[in-house]
Amino acid sequence: MLEVSALGWIVTIGVIVALLALDLTLGVLRPHVVGFREAAGWSIFYIAVAIVFGIVFGSVYGWGHGTEYFAGYIVEKSLSVDNLFVFVIIMTTFAVPEKYQQEVLTFGIIIALVLRVIFIALGAALLSMFAFMFLVFGLILLYTAVQLFRHRDEDPDVGENALVKAGRRFLPVTDDYIDGKMVTRIDGKRMVTPLFLVLLAIGGTDLLFALDSIPAVFGVTESAYIVFVANAFALLGLRALFFLVKGLLDRLVYLSTGLSLILAFIGVKLILHWAHKSISESVPEVATPISLAVIIGILIVTTVASLIKSSRDPSLKAHPGSLRASSNDQQHAKN
Repeated sequence: MLEVSALGWIVTIGVIVALLALDLTLGVLRPHVVGFREAAGWSIFYIAVAIVFGIVFGSVYGWGHGTEYFAGYIVEKSLSVDNLFVFVIIMTTFAVPEKYQQEVLTFGIIIALVLRVIFIALGAALLSMFAFMFLVFGLILLYTAVQLFRHRDEDPDVGENALVKAGRRFLPVTDDYIDGKMVTRIDGKRMVTPLFLVLLAIGGTDLLFALDSIPAVFGVTESAYIVFVANAFALLGLRALFFLVKGLLDRLVYLSTGLSLILAFIGVKLILHWAHKSISESVPEVATPISLAVIIGILIVTTVASLIKSSRDPSLKAHPGSLRASSNDQQHAKN
């Protein structure tokens, strides 16, 4: 079992907070329209930081743990691309001006990181106390995979987001965006702007993704430290990646199918691990290098097949998928 000293945790958190502060400075204190060159540069920077960390980590703690980190990072990075799909839908639905998109994305990433810290701590505690939680996590991922595959050609209904509905019901909301503010005063009355509702929508989405992504990464490692750093480094580059790939997302027509296969694979891996520990050691387990190879293979096949399909039929549009039928589809089913 991996043991990281208190100093190791402090240094790691310090690096992540410093990178987060850099992202906050770029996204909030200097709001502007992000061009392709800037987005590409920062995306390469954050991926390079994640790779360098993995190399250093593997050299210090052994490449068994290093492989687990890279597997976890790739899983979280691939799931974060699906996050980007939903972020694009949210930005479009609320007609967020481009110069304010950085701000809300940066705060959304902070919310996502906080939620993941909470879920990682909870998940690690449950797994250490109850072996059957591996079975529970595995079944959750299998259910998620099936639902995502069933609704792979749908978009989540942003208007049905519980936090957004509550915000509209209980908070006074301005009609327009006001200088990138989330809270303002009009005629002496404190009001929230639509940007605050966008943040609620992103926060609610992050909560749902955390419920899926944390069990997924625990499927490749039992170390809370590796789960944390894999999540943190995958999320830190999300702001730049959003502006880099938002034009490409529509072409990834098989991404939801690929993600459903990855979640199903990790779900089976967790169930086998539970059976190996709780029923019989003769039950085979899936080694981490095999997991890494399968995950990378699915992502490569999914991406190549998507680009080929979309080039042959430019009218096709990719969808992030949904865990349930949209309200419109449910209405059609009733009719």
